[in-house]
Amino acid sequence: MAKKSKRFQQIDELFFPDRLYSLNEAVEVLKKCPPVKFDQSIEISLKSGIDVKKSDQQVRGTVALPHGIGKKIKVLVFARGDKVKEAEEAGADFAGNDDLFEKIKGGWTDFDAIVATPDMMRDVGKLGRVLGPRGLMPTPKAGTVTTDVAKAVTELKAGKVEFKNDKSGNINNMVGRLSFEDDKLIENIVAFLIAVSKAKPSSAKGNFMQSLAISSSMGPGLKIDLNSVEGI
Repeated sequence: MAKKSKRFQQIDELFFPDRLYSLNEAVEVLKKCPPVKFDQSIEISLKSGIDVKKSDQQVRGTVALPHGIGKKIKVLVFARGDKVKEAEEAGADFAGNDDLFEKIKGGWTDFDAIVATPDMMRDVGKLGRVLGPRGLMPTPKAGTVTTDVAKAVTELKAGKVEFKNDKSGNINNMVGRLSFEDDKLIENIVAFLIAVSKAKPSSAKGNFMQSLAISSSMGPGLKIDLNSVEGI
């Protein structure tokens, strides 16, 4: 077995792997961990009780995190005519049609989110092999297939994020940065959990939120006591 680095030995002294922490306690532990040279992201991993084999038990939605995720989001908009100008004025990093299609077909994906007007979706669908595996395909449910491109761009830039379950029924998302003030980070996490709770499929039975853990990029994963989280 490889010997742990001094940093991870120090981390091991800060927490108990099997303990259930409150959000406040978990954030305090992550902030006490030895620092690294970049602002670490904070991610949550939620295990749901859905039956992933059933198509009516998929969890998907969006949430506007009150304090964003601490990252500049690059937004690409597929549109034509006046909608291109509308997207650019709203702050889109890229906006257009045919030229962008060709770049993406060639493997270019230097953006974080895509918005498309409904008339563009036939062409966008042809990019599924590139966009799908990266979770970049726009959808009406996420509000990224819309005629109101300005609103969609503004919301994404402000911190709106999409969530969905993976093939195991888990929901994993970035919810902020370690540099965030404790209360702002906790507010983001609670807002995210409330949104996921509201997205519970009506056909899902039993305990919907089964377990939760939060972690930083280079820190430990801490188990959270869901009973301590108000509002979910």
